[in-house]
Amino acid sequence: MSFLLLSPPVLLLLAALVAPATAATTYRPDWNRLRGLARARVEVSESAPSPDTTGPLPRHNLVMKHLPGADPELVLLGRRYEELERIPLSEMTREEINALVQELGFYRKAAPDAQVPPEYLWAPAKPPEEASDRADL
Repeated sequence: MSFLLLSPPVLLLLAALVAPATAATTYRPDWNRLRGLARARVEVSESAPSPDTTGPLPRHNLVMKHLPGADPELVLLGRRYEELERIPLSEMTREEINALVQELGFYRKAAPDAQVPPEYLWAPAKPPEEASDRADL
């Protein structure tokens, strides 16, 4: 049996050709569009298997919503539940989804009913400024 040994430059070339295909599935947040990000929901088809607790849930301010025939999406919402962005999840791995949700600032709870530390109550958004601190009100 003959093994084909490739030189390092050929291996680098092959890696470069493969990398764009995997990079295309990774979402990069546009922080200008996501100002005021406060919560999110994962929309999935009712027939899709529910993610287990090692998936993107349990996260504070992140809920699962089952919709008939829905492609899996992460819907990012502002403080007033206005939709900021929809991110398709079907091409992402569980690890990519978890990394994205963490990068967006959603706090991962130890258990679904666990208390959230005070510094994360408004996560991923920052708490609104106190009215007494604002001279313009």
